[in-house]
This record gives sequence, C-alpha cells and structure tokens, in this order.
Amino acid sequence: MIVAEQKPFEEIKTKIANANKVLVVGCGTCVTVCFAGGEKEVGILASSLRMASKVDGKEKQIDEVTVQRQCEWEYLDTIKDKIGEYDLVLSLGCGIGVQAIAEHFPDARVAPGLNTAFLGLPLEQGVWAERCAACGNCILDLTGGICPIARCSKSLLNGPCGGSDEGKCEISGKDRTVDCAWDLIVKKLMARGELDKLLEIQPAKNWQTSRDGGPRRISREDLMLAKE
Repeated sequence: MIVAEQKPFEEIKTKIANANKVLVVGCGTCVTVCFAGGEKEVGILASSLRMASKVDGKEKQIDEVTVQRQCEWEYLDTIKDKIGEYDLVLSLGCGIGVQAIAEHFPDARVAPGLNTAFLGLPLEQGVWAERCAACGNCILDLTGGICPIARCSKSLLNGPCGGSDEGKCEISGKDRTVDCAWDLIVKKLMARGELDKLLEIQPAKNWQTSRDGGPRRISREDLMLAKE
C-alpha cells in the first residue's frame, strides 16, 4: 500500500493561511490504513484547524469529507458539487490523490496535507516499512521474495557488498536497526536449497522502467472501452 504521514500542523496552517473556506478531503483506502488521511484523521485535523483559526482571530470555515478513493474520477465526482464553494481544497490523500483532484477540478486550488513516503506494509501496530520501489522490472522470484532495489541501501542486484556486519547494514549506525537485504536474501535461499539462483549474474539495472525513464503509463487495450 502507499504509506504517507500527515504534514506538521504549522505547515498545514501556512498552506491554508490565505483561504477563508477550506474543504479537507480524506481518502478511504491506503492513507486510512496507515492512519494518515482517513475519516477519523480528517475530522481531527478539521476540528484542530477550526480551533486554531479562532485562537488566531481569523476564523475560517473548515469543512470535511472523505471519499472512497481520491485517485479515481468516479469517486471524486461525489464531491463535484462541493468543490466550487471553497477557496482551497486540502487533500489528505497521497500525492496521486492531490494531483487527481487538481486535474479533475482544474479551477480548484489544491494543497497537500500529507507527505507521501513509500510503498510498504505494516510490521506492527504503528510501524510501516518500505518494501517496493515500483521499479517496473520485478525479480522477486530470484531473490526469495525480498526486494534488493527497495531494501538494499545501495539497490544492489548482485550482492552482498562488504558493508554489512552480523546481518546489519552499515548505514544503521549504533542502533543497528537496518537489516542487510542481501543477508536476508542469502539466508532465505539457503533455507530453500535455492542458493544456485544467485550464480547467474544480473545485468545492470535498466532504470528506464523506473521513474528515471520519465512518467510511466500502462495501457491495456483489452480493458479499454471501444471508441466510436
């Protein structure tokens, strides 16, 4: 899932400073799961902003709504009659959600209330970790289901390097909290009796399939509606 976290409150106040009527829009999917932009978080933030505007002597109208998904037009259409009433839309969605609102409602001023962090999963309550870099060329079958691009600090395709100690990456410092991805990969493949998978040297990464190749797009003709 996409993992995000709410921007500092003072930064959000600055973003809405020149608006008198603000609509805080939440998203019911990824950012709800990571407790950053769901209905509950939208309610808390909107209430806090209302109180802060009163204290500052510049009372604002702060309204709130949460759509099922900010990244799809059909769900944004549920708020199309509201958007024009506000000076600013504060999106508590990921960066995709912010851009989707701005694109679907070109006359609206839209500001982000979250910082989008990474694609990851929850390790435990309140802790999320990156697991995918969306590089566009997945080799997880060769690495025991452990991504060397996202989880190796150097994104090595043919590891490990010499910078790990007792299974911990050299970037960990004294707290030693960052696992060496290649230590995990080797141990996983050894346990499966599949260490021979690492004998084949992987070619240099083609970063054109990643963001380095420019904005990406996937088109499926079999799913497209027939054009007249």
